[in-house]
Amino acid sequence: QVQLVESGGGLVKTGGSLRLSCVVSGRTFSSYYIGWFRQAPEKEREFVAAISRSGLGTKYADAVKGRFTISRDNAKNTVYLQMNSLKSEDTAVYYCAAALLQSVPGDDDYWGQGTQVTVSS
Repeated sequence: QVQLVESGGGLVKTGGSLRLSCVVSGRTFSSYYIGWFRQAPEKEREFVAAISRSGLGTKYADAVKGRFTISRDNAKNTVYLQMNSLKSEDTAVYYCAAALLQSVPGDDDYWGQGTQVTVSS
């Protein structure tokens, strides 16, 4: 059984930074593609960023490109999402997900419980 636990969320002012972490337990961490997603109140869940098994390949949503950085430490079974220049529209619950077969995890893959990020002025 694969488990994902997110942490690092919180309240931050506009323009500030946060770093989210996602610890993955279970099977071999380096076998998984990992993605970050977010869901704001009354909105659908949206893709934020994803990283390949090796960490050499990354993808970003246009809304976060240039401000967010995804990375992974396979020795620590952890994926990070460094979020800089935060905006109010970044306020959401952030989820990490793991997939074996596709570069961007889908609904049928493994998901964490989420961590709240609130950006206020």
